[in-house]
Amino acid sequence: MTAAERLTFHGDGRAPTAPHPDSPEVPEPYLVSQPLQKAVNLAIFLRRPLLLEGDAGCGKTRLAYSVAYELGLPLYRWDVRSSTKAQDGLYEYDAILRLHDVEVQKVQGAHPATLDNPPDEDAISPERRHPGNPKHYRRFGPLGNAFRLRDRPAVVLIDEIDKADLDFPNDLLTVLDDPWQFTIRETGETITAHPEHKPIVIITSNKEKGNLPAPFLRRCLYRYLDFPDSPEQLQEIVRRHYQHRQQTTPADPLVTAAADKFLSQRRQRNWFKPPGTSEFLDWLKALHQFEAKPYSVAQLQQDTILPYREVLFKRQDDWRNSTQAS
Repeated sequence: MTAAERLTFHGDGRAPTAPHPDSPEVPEPYLVSQPLQKAVNLAIFLRRPLLLEGDAGCGKTRLAYSVAYELGLPLYRWDVRSSTKAQDGLYEYDAILRLHDVEVQKVQGAHPATLDNPPDEDAISPERRHPGNPKHYRRFGPLGNAFRLRDRPAVVLIDEIDKADLDFPNDLLTVLDDPWQFTIRETGETITAHPEHKPIVIITSNKEKGNLPAPFLRRCLYRYLDFPDSPEQLQEIVRRHYQHRQQTTPADPLVTAAADKFLSQRRQRNWFKPPGTSEFLDWLKALHQFEAKPYSVAQLQQDTILPYREVLFKRQDDWRNSTQAS
């Protein structure tokens, strides 16, 4: 049995015994369903990226933090933008800085021994950086850092992959597949992931630019994250959210009333942008602490217009509809 196969995610947030320095330091208050837990473990077992889709605010991003914390693994986050290229996650090479250092040495001069024997460390201070060693000018990205680990895998979060152009997902396939390696052209290095510690890759998508390419989808495991559909699930999310925070927890009757009201509104309205878990937690905090006293449970149950609706409505059409009685 390999080291990768021995890793098992349970979703209970237990603290690791010997976490990596780049592992999240605080528990992630994340409610993991059994099917989602199984999907993560399948991705670890099969060594395939796990693609998560679902409404904004449903917890796609936070899952990676939960996995990394529980297993004590480093977490390397890669936020994708419209201009992002696949190489950005592997490494960046600063050729301009190297040129600058060459010119500085011409002006200032350098000791012959320094010129003949430039230091060969990866992490080096600016004072010891030397243009004779190209390694001093490359900086590893999230995937590059994960590939370099030798004692354990890393969790790599590729967040909102659909923001990039259509070539980006397919370009990733050349890296996230056997032999799991990439080459740094400027230094001639080939970086290969440890065969027993390949990264655990979690990818999120909101389908902002439509469907992802079919070859990329074939390479991934897929999981759609449904929004919690019962008050009991929302109440458990609230419990976990406040469990490790130095904050006053809302009273159970207020949590129950807020969960009932929130789910009722979410089901009854034709939302253009439905609120997610994060909006619910913010709304509950407002109900609990914004005024001098917590919002009245009886009043909340009777209200036809939601209090503090600024927290929940994110579009003009939803805002206009919110003035109508339920």
